Amino acid sequence: MRTTRLEAFSDAVIAIIMTIMVLELKVPAGTSIASLTPVVPIFASYLLSFVNLAIYWNNHHHMMQVAKHVDGAIMWANMHLLFWLSLIPFATGWMGKDQFSSTPTAIYGFVLLMSAVAYYLLQRAIITRDGPESLLAKAVGKDSKGKLSPVLYLIAIPVAYVLPLISGLLFVVVAVMWMIPDRRIEEILPEEESV
Repeated sequence: MRTTRLEAFSDAVIAIIMTIMVLELKVPAGTSIASLTPVVPIFASYLLSFVNLAIYWNNHHHMMQVAKHVDGAIMWANMHLLFWLSLIPFATGWMGKDQFSSTPTAIYGFVLLMSAVAYYLLQRAIITRDGPESLLAKAVGKDSKGKLSPVLYLIAIPVAYVLPLISGLLFVVVAVMWMIPDRRIEEILPEEESV
């Protein structure tokens, strides 16, 4: 199977996940600026989750651009990723509704951790299929951000039971780390296309 079909399916699923999340935002019960106060934690969790989903969508797109073919292992690894991403609206809603309290924040961190693990497994499946000299293998290299992200999530999960806002800050740190454009794949494409 060509990668375009897998990418189109994944795009649709991520778009649906984002839509479900925004539909969970409720209109405040008043007309003053003060009536927005109760929805601030909900909006903050929505914003963080939207950014995370956008990061996954962007990186998934770039990864599929350099993948040559899709096999069964890649399809199942992709479905595994989409499963964990599909839980983000649930975790987001719970964390925002309960104003970043311990257990919802820890569960949110667990969903982010498993999403990162699933993305790594998809990346490895593509590298295994395309080989160690593939474009993706060259672009990923040592993958410092890919290794640091799960570590920060692993720290944030237990910290949520002591200082949930610190966990939230760690989630933001990981998102900011990935928002900084990752040009590894873009940089390697011109080299390979010119050969």
